[in-house]
Amino acid sequence: MVNRPARIYREWKGPAYTRKEYIKGVPDPKIQQFDMGNPSKDFDVELSLVAKERAQVTHNALEAARVAANRYLAKTVGRDNYHLEIRVYPHHVLRENPLATGAGADRVQEGMRLAFGKPIGTAARVREGQRVITVRLDPENYEHGKEALRRAGMKFPFPFTIVIDKGEELVQD
Repeated sequence: MVNRPARIYREWKGPAYTRKEYIKGVPDPKIQQFDMGNPSKDFDVELSLVAKERAQVTHNALEAARVAANRYLAKTVGRDNYHLEIRVYPHHVLRENPLATGAGADRVQEGMRLAFGKPIGTAARVREGQRVITVRLDPENYEHGKEALRRAGMKFPFPFTIVIDKGEELVQD
């Protein structure tokens, strides 16, 4: 099935639908890795991508952001010189009631009858001001960290800002 646009799932509608033990057929989230780089080293600078609005982020968008940021940092600063952490997990189950289209669809489909929908994926619910991705690195790689977070933020369906959590006095902007 084709991925639908993010604007369809961006808004919070009702309470979270997370009890997977009662839901049959929930696909696994595409994002499996949440810590990349070198998590054991102590870095001096910490940057975070912060959401400006509350929104839902699909597991596809989280994986795309992770790949974009990780690939950029691995190529520019090297695998041992950063720690990238995804700080949200897609718990919320997304549902869809697909309707038939084309010739003869009016005879096949049931319309609104039992329109609860089947699970098609998962999403993370992000609050306003919540940190979504964090990068830890050395002061000389500060600009690369900002660029990696900017590239990751382009994959999300909400406006974002990049905040320095630690080491502000070490970087000259």
